[in-house]
Amino acid sequence: MLSEAGLTAETLAAVFEQSVDCVKLIGMDGNVRWMNANGMCAMEIDDFCAVQGSAWTDMWPTEVRAQIHAGLITAATGNVVRFNAFCPTAKGAPRWWNVSVSRVEDANQHPVGYLSVSRDVTDFELARQALEISVEEMRHRIRNTYAMMGGLLAGYAAGNPEREQFAREMQDRLVAIAKAQTLTSSDNAPGSLAELIPALVLPFHSDRTTVTVDNIPDIKVDQGRADAIALVLGELAVNASKHGALATGGSIRVGALAQQGGFEIRWDEQSVAPVKSRSRDGGQGLKLIDSIVAARGGTLNIEWRENGPLVTLAFPLMRE
Repeated sequence: MLSEAGLTAETLAAVFEQSVDCVKLIGMDGNVRWMNANGMCAMEIDDFCAVQGSAWTDMWPTEVRAQIHAGLITAATGNVVRFNAFCPTAKGAPRWWNVSVSRVEDANQHPVGYLSVSRDVTDFELARQALEISVEEMRHRIRNTYAMMGGLLAGYAAGNPEREQFAREMQDRLVAIAKAQTLTSSDNAPGSLAELIPALVLPFHSDRTTVTVDNIPDIKVDQGRADAIALVLGELAVNASKHGALATGGSIRVGALAQQGGFEIRWDEQSVAPVKSRSRDGGQGLKLIDSIVAARGGTLNIEWRENGPLVTLAFPLMRE
């Protein structure tokens, strides 16, 4: 292959040497045989002799060594392994790495070791953590807002039995909505559709609008899909409260089905009064959820009918 590309072994070695990533050759025994200069710089290793011949797993923090060892075992079968992990430099600077591990073979296709390429993704990881903190803060503020709204309703209704009954009903709904929001937080993912969907839609049930949840299969969903499902059902509920069954009265039936390689959620809304159809181009909310669902590998289909939409949301199953 090298001769076909017009490359010598020395040229290929120079290419690895100039890579901005940390490139290492690991022996079949799991020990470090070679590391490029830029990789040593990234890891703040002044002298390669300090790590030459040492176990690659020992260069990682204790809590991720089992993952590194498992990666070598998988790579030995010929599969390429990719993962993100934390590993400080030799001088203790915190670093996060995107790592790939693949088997290296000789000219006779006999395994002789492993090639590990580690890319410094510290800036990306810190930005992701900052975003998670911001999202959690937003969720906390939303929960506090629900509690405040419930308190205001109770204070407003005090002393009036009719209003007190209405305030209690609204407080129950606010508590249910807050619970649904909590179910989509990262601390609880992956979660189950059987728990998530009822929590998201049943708070909207009333004497005027019947909300029914069919039997939901116990399918696990990750954080991204849980958030997307919550956004879609939330947007449909908002639309129904403005133009559909939650505004005029009627019924909403939500169900889910397991399918080959995935699952499907159906929102079947029937309003007492005819509903004006709203195309994707006509609503910012629908555009947003379309994009979010697509980003999570799902599809969204809306069939506009005279008395309400039939919405189908489909996702592939989580990878193990």
